[in-house]
Amino acid sequence: MFITITRDTLYRIGAGAGVCVLLAALFLLLPQQQEQAAVTAAEADTAAADWGLSFQVQGQPPAGNASAEELRGYQALYLGDTDKKTIYLTFDAGYENGCTPAILDALKKHHAPACFFVVGNYIDTAPELVQRMVAEGHLVGNHTLHHPDMSAIADKAAFAAELTGLEEKYTALTGQPMPKFYRPPQGKFSRENLRQAQELGYTTVFWSLAYVDWYTDNQPTEEHAFSKLVPRIHNGAVVLLHSTSETNARILDELLTCWEEAGYTFGSLNELSL
Repeated sequence: MFITITRDTLYRIGAGAGVCVLLAALFLLLPQQQEQAAVTAAEADTAAADWGLSFQVQGQPPAGNASAEELRGYQALYLGDTDKKTIYLTFDAGYENGCTPAILDALKKHHAPACFFVVGNYIDTAPELVQRMVAEGHLVGNHTLHHPDMSAIADKAAFAAELTGLEEKYTALTGQPMPKFYRPPQGKFSRENLRQAQELGYTTVFWSLAYVDWYTDNQPTEEHAFSKLVPRIHNGAVVLLHSTSETNARILDELLTCWEEAGYTFGSLNELSL
């Protein structure tokens, strides 16, 4: 028996074979694309970022490099209620160099609550100041035990140890549980960091106003400090200042007065809801 194959038949066979090859290629490619998408998502979760701000309109809240809505999903914030003329004062306290007493005096004079984000060394070397912060109604927040780049810590247990280790020091000193507010050292974070802090019960606190005040051997002038901190103040501002700054210690009384005269009041991070 002979089968006659015409030219048209050959064309149909060739076309069919081409479709089969194409479908096979798609089936082979699809799992690879899905795998690549999964890898990309995992990389996005662990990708490190530095907290940053963009001031677009003077006197209005800046845009962060993560939105308030996205941060809220991780129990994190950088801004309070923008409908209220309330300022939330925070100080990063990596060590004590004699400036904090004047800062506490100014806060007390203005009945202004603040949150001091401390590290383990601070509790070890300045326990009396930590106790004064608590006695005068301020919050003492978690700035980690050793002040590492937390975004570089992949191990979940090691990440947790930086927070719980500081909690233990604080509780041993004060007899109280540590308030659950966490600030990543240097503002370095990843989504996975935010998730891990959330699982430990923490609110991660970034900021919406700061200036370069942390170089103790190159302190800003008072005029420079006011030029950065007064025009950029805004409703719901979470202000970051460093307690090691001699400039901050000198100007804080006058700075708080300026903000009060502009109609602002001072609130505690405890008042913020997510």
